[in-house]
Amino acid sequence: MKKNAMKKILSLTAAAALALSLTACGGGGEEQMENTSAPAEGGTVYKVGICNYVDDASLNQIVDNIQTQLAALGEQYDVTFDISYDNCNADATVLNQIIANFMADEVDLMVGVATPVATAMQAATEGSGIPVVFSAVSDPVSTGVVDSLEAPGSNITGTSDYLDTNAIMDLIFAADPDADKIGLLYDVGQDSSATPIAHAKEYLEAKGIEVVERTGTTTDEVMMAAQALVSDGVDAVFTPTDNTIMTAELAIYETFIEAGIPHYTGADSFALNGAFLGYGVDYANLGVETANMIADILVNGADPATTPVMTFDNGTATVNTETCAALGLDYDTIAETFAPLCTKVQAITTAESFDELAE
Repeated sequence: MKKNAMKKILSLTAAAALALSLTACGGGGEEQMENTSAPAEGGTVYKVGICNYVDDASLNQIVDNIQTQLAALGEQYDVTFDISYDNCNADATVLNQIIANFMADEVDLMVGVATPVATAMQAATEGSGIPVVFSAVSDPVSTGVVDSLEAPGSNITGTSDYLDTNAIMDLIFAADPDADKIGLLYDVGQDSSATPIAHAKEYLEAKGIEVVERTGTTTDEVMMAAQALVSDGVDAVFTPTDNTIMTAELAIYETFIEAGIPHYTGADSFALNGAFLGYGVDYANLGVETANMIADILVNGADPATTPVMTFDNGTATVNTETCAALGLDYDTIAETFAPLCTKVQAITTAESFDELAE
């Protein structure tokens, strides 16, 4: 996904028409780009509005894989998924305008990537009949996005990147059994961070480990928080799937490396951007399953209210081998240490995006 893309339109077209035509109404704004291909003549067209919360590697992976999978499903079902994509860049005013634009365009379904987007879409569409599918909502029940994982209720369901915080804590002490001071780095304004930070504190306090909390709401504040943690003399730092810290990772990872402090995080994109370790779901697969859910609702008539939220095995540890070496650690030894505690241990090197890494 190209950075800072606003109102991109991608038309994912299939060859043949269904017998029943349910062509969605449309009307893009002036900033919209022209469709890259026209809908199949006479075919069923479903308009899908996707909003991403912020431009970062993990969330962009989700969007890319939603689009790719919907293209494949369009061919399978002989329909067109006409996708409008936008990114609010963590700006609530822009987010509300994007949602208003989607509603004005009469989209058939909205997709909210990350908790703030899902929450805003839920509030805006209540009673409208427009289904909402979310992705990368770490704690959909506690944040009030759904009533329960099994029966979401209302017009919303989706896929969660729920984080097993205790599993990451186990990795920290497997690598350094003598660690006695752990830093927690997060944004207090990120709903996705509240529960895992609470779980981390419970885990650490039960072990008698000293906990140091530092927070930031902007990249500059996160940089200062990282420097403070170095001054605090922490043995390791933990960050959950926090989008603010994820966005700032490229600006802070060298600070931790120079201080010899491993940064343990809740997504592989942190490791891509220089953190020592990212632990959690496969975000590419998260996008695929989100697309499958979108198609099931639009094409097969599934009811979001009774479609269970999909959660995933959080067993993949992604280790940045460059950071590992810079910290004076041997990757093979680390991988052997982590293996009994993970479904999989995989290596990655530092890059700004997964696309860049593949080039």
